[in-house]
Amino acid sequence: MTWVLLACSYLLGGIPTSFLVARVARGIDLRQHGSGNLGATNAFRVLGWKGATPIFLVDIAKGFAPAFFFPAWDGAAASGWAFAYGALAIAGHVFSPYVGFRGGKGVATGAGVFLALAPIAVAIGTLIWIGLVATTGYVSLASMTAAVAIPVVIAFTHGVAPVFWVGVGVAAFVVFAHRANIGRLRRGEEHRFGRRARASS
Repeated sequence: MTWVLLACSYLLGGIPTSFLVARVARGIDLRQHGSGNLGATNAFRVLGWKGATPIFLVDIAKGFAPAFFFPAWDGAAASGWAFAYGALAIAGHVFSPYVGFRGGKGVATGAGVFLALAPIAVAIGTLIWIGLVATTGYVSLASMTAAVAIPVVIAFTHGVAPVFWVGVGVAAFVVFAHRANIGRLRRGEEHRFGRRARASS
């Protein structure tokens, strides 16, 4: 049963929500617009908030469901597998098997995983994300900062427990996935909501 659920975690995480919504709503391939990324941020950029909000919520659910429900389905002794289920959901989102192993950067799906494992940390990370987006307009900066903040909060609320190390790993992955954004931030070329960057990204 465990191996079936591990596979299901990856396949569930890999559902390309933004690709499907863009196809249905606008008849476009989101990989050919904006940054070419299949995450919620590029969906906001191309589709606007009405199209991107359901994408964001579904991407959160893709991470929450495996981490929260699958361990119970696999028996109490398998509760430690929650981390593996969540990690594979994130991997599926970033490397979706349905669209040539391309996807988003794992921020929303990762938030869903930690919503199941450490909800207080996610609540604080969400407040940080909202505050930075509102004050700077940089979603990428807000996403990286919130991702790094989550394991810090976990250290205070849970101690250096296994979920802390999962948080560190996910934060490192999120920062790595945003390496191109970091370069654009340094050059002043990163997209800002409500404002234009100095050069096209």
